Amino acid sequence: MIKKNQKKKRLMTCMAVLAVIFSTAVYSGAEPVSPVSILEKTGAAFSEIAELATPAVVFISAEKLTVVGMPTQPFGYNDPFGFFGDDFLRRFFHGPNVPRNQPRNQPRKFRQMGQGSGFLISKDGYILTNHHVVGDADKITVKLHDGREFEAERIGTDAKSEVAVIKIDSDDLPYLELGDSTAIRVGEWVVAIGNPFGLTATLTAGIVSAKGRSGMGITDYEDFIQTDAAINPGNSGGPLLDIKGKVVGINTAIYSRSGGNMGIGFAIPVNMAKSIKEQLVKSGKVTRSYLGVIIQEMTSDLAESFGLEDSTGILISDVTEDSPAEKAELQQGDIILKLNGKPVKDIGEFRNEISSNLPGTKLKLTVFRDGKELKIVAQTEELPDDIAVAARVPELSEKLGLTVQDMTAENAQKYGYEEDAGVLVTNVEQGSLAWQAGIQPGNLIVSANRKPVTTVKVLLKAFNEAEKNGTLLLRVQDKKYSRYVVLRLK
Repeated sequence: MIKKNQKKKRLMTCMAVLAVIFSTAVYSGAEPVSPVSILEKTGAAFSEIAELATPAVVFISAEKLTVVGMPTQPFGYNDPFGFFGDDFLRRFFHGPNVPRNQPRNQPRKFRQMGQGSGFLISKDGYILTNHHVVGDADKITVKLHDGREFEAERIGTDAKSEVAVIKIDSDDLPYLELGDSTAIRVGEWVVAIGNPFGLTATLTAGIVSAKGRSGMGITDYEDFIQTDAAINPGNSGGPLLDIKGKVVGINTAIYSRSGGNMGIGFAIPVNMAKSIKEQLVKSGKVTRSYLGVIIQEMTSDLAESFGLEDSTGILISDVTEDSPAEKAELQQGDIILKLNGKPVKDIGEFRNEISSNLPGTKLKLTVFRDGKELKIVAQTEELPDDIAVAARVPELSEKLGLTVQDMTAENAQKYGYEEDAGVLVTNVEQGSLAWQAGIQPGNLIVSANRKPVTTVKVLLKAFNEAEKNGTLLLRVQDKKYSRYVVLRLK
């Protein structure tokens, strides 16, 4: 009976508190404020952001000249596997862009057109956008909100973070102020402005749904702000703004099963974009630091096996040879608990923190090893190209159409492979030798010319040897099966 009375008293207290909160929201002094009036003020706030920010948001169109070969068709017009192929269309439905007298198998040129968004960050014409909007375009055109058009110069792009900087030649332009993405909290209002589906100057509103999203597979370095402000194709590169009209992110990607908005959008935090922008403007490229460790998340089972009381920190599963980590005497099986005095909790956050430092930066690490905590100082070095997250080896990329990387514990878990099983295919260029052989991103190359492939360097060596006789034999595996593939190099 006493407990029931106590619960009743607590309930009455909570209701009283809620009543006070409600009355405070609706009444200002003795004068009542209607709920409609509150909504009007909220709408006026969004209108003010739109008036402030929209003039600085730009529409970007990009053009790229692409050459596509016409592969030989052994069956001619009677190809049972491609009845409605190019030859059929050429024969019966040729149009003005497909001349009748064009020789078969001759490479054709056409222009790929793309579009996206961006926003001015200075009055002299610097614009922030996404790498995938302008990264490899031959021509970039920027249209301002007032109707003026400019051909833009690409200052620099960074595929690993999806940040790009372009510039138009003009003065006294409207621009947006960059805010502080670390200060924004989950639940706060945000506004996205862009050009979804070519509909210019579209404003949508929502809240910050989450922060620090990583492991999405969108970019190499991820620390996304998640929002339910509607983001659709064409919003890429546009600003995500706080309620003061300051930029807190660059809208970059959506999670969707339909191709349209499903209430889950991702924006690059502006604090990450700031440092990348400064490097791109200064040198046209981004220089990153690396430590040289392969790391994985801690679990309660791993913590118990290593003698830790909880699953804090991240586990070093391997140390790269001749890396800063090896020079600092970090070891396989070490658990990094702190970085520069701050607890380490997330792999993505740790990688971003390391890479954001200039090469030569000294890092203070607290490491758990054999039941003891150790203090270790490691000095970062510049990230080499062959240790990039997705190693674009020129020979493999240009001649085979493959982008590959050494297998990591994170990717092994993601794709369902063993950690030392082979080399992971991360991208296949359409129309390339690898593409024609049916190799796909996510496949594993486990052998080359009947010799095991364990690293990108081993694969590159096998490729160089195979160029002499003109044939490369690969054994390629997906999650269930493996098969042999012959690539004719000559």
